[in-house]
Amino acid sequence: MKAIAFVVQLPKYVSPAQRFRCEQYEKLLEAEGYKVDTYPFLDESTYKVLYKNGYLLKKITGVFKGFLRRVSFLFRLRKYNYIFLQREMAPIGPPIFEWIAVKLLKAKIIYDFDDAIWIPNVSDGNKLAGYLKCYWKIKWICRWAYKISVGNSYLLNFAKQYNKRVIFNPTCVDANRYNLTPNHRNRPVVVGWTGSHSTIQFLALLFPLLKEIENEKKFRFLVICDRKPKADLKSMEFIKWNRETEIEDLAKINIGIMPLPNDTWSEGKCGFKIIQYFSLGIPAIASPVGVNKTIVDHGLNGYLAANDKEWKARLVELICNEEKRIQFGIEGRKKVQREYSVESNANNFLFLFAD
Repeated sequence: MKAIAFVVQLPKYVSPAQRFRCEQYEKLLEAEGYKVDTYPFLDESTYKVLYKNGYLLKKITGVFKGFLRRVSFLFRLRKYNYIFLQREMAPIGPPIFEWIAVKLLKAKIIYDFDDAIWIPNVSDGNKLAGYLKCYWKIKWICRWAYKISVGNSYLLNFAKQYNKRVIFNPTCVDANRYNLTPNHRNRPVVVGWTGSHSTIQFLALLFPLLKEIENEKKFRFLVICDRKPKADLKSMEFIKWNRETEIEDLAKINIGIMPLPNDTWSEGKCGFKIIQYFSLGIPAIASPVGVNKTIVDHGLNGYLAANDKEWKARLVELICNEEKRIQFGIEGRKKVQREYSVESNANNFLFLFAD
């Protein structure tokens, strides 16, 4: 039996990148005869305080233990046919573990990333780590990798500078799990956004516009996140993200939004919010940046909005037009089943592990 190690940064089932780019494929791999083990860098107790203020000693201790876990993993590495590396073996420092794994232990690393992780991007939640990251190491890991798995064409073009074996592997959902449908006859209509503390800054781009629309139209604004945003919006409701109720919470949304600034970091985003919306029959409005322009078929399953004027016009239109919300939702669901589902991507994912 062939064996695969998922080498990831966080504990299982808490990181969207891990969950949807590797962990949800475990059953598929096992059905194909592979044994799969997961090796996170951080443990559960460290992750629980990672993005909280304080706890400095516990964070430092947790990172130190993470490095020890990586050393321990190197002694087990030879029993695996493939190493599926999501981002890096260690979130800080140079690529020492990757060099040892490939150059000394001859490991076959399948290097996966779904963000422009070679571009410095420091949020309020990771300022300390930002000083210790070695962004230059990404190109070296790309060079050493057996294959590279990326979530969009922008990332693919970057990776191809350093490795010819690059595979476009879109971030997908298990369409069989996303089996709820929003009630598009809701009154008032629910405009919604889902994300993490690291992307709230993008949502904040729309706060002034949403406040303006509040004075003209009645709607609810639902935010699903691990942290409540600071916004002076009377329509805003907050649901703390919970993996157990994630799909049920998302299904409360009638119009999903994904604002982004037009910059190089955003070009690397893989549009997963839109994919989640579409999977549940929720129409989306998104900034025309990067892969958003590929996922959203303007006027068929959602809208692309480049400025405040367009955002307002499209939001007001969908708030007022129930039938269009329903039709866009149907088309979005079809697209996910066709192009962004685990089922449609199964053979492509398995190809990553073909010699």
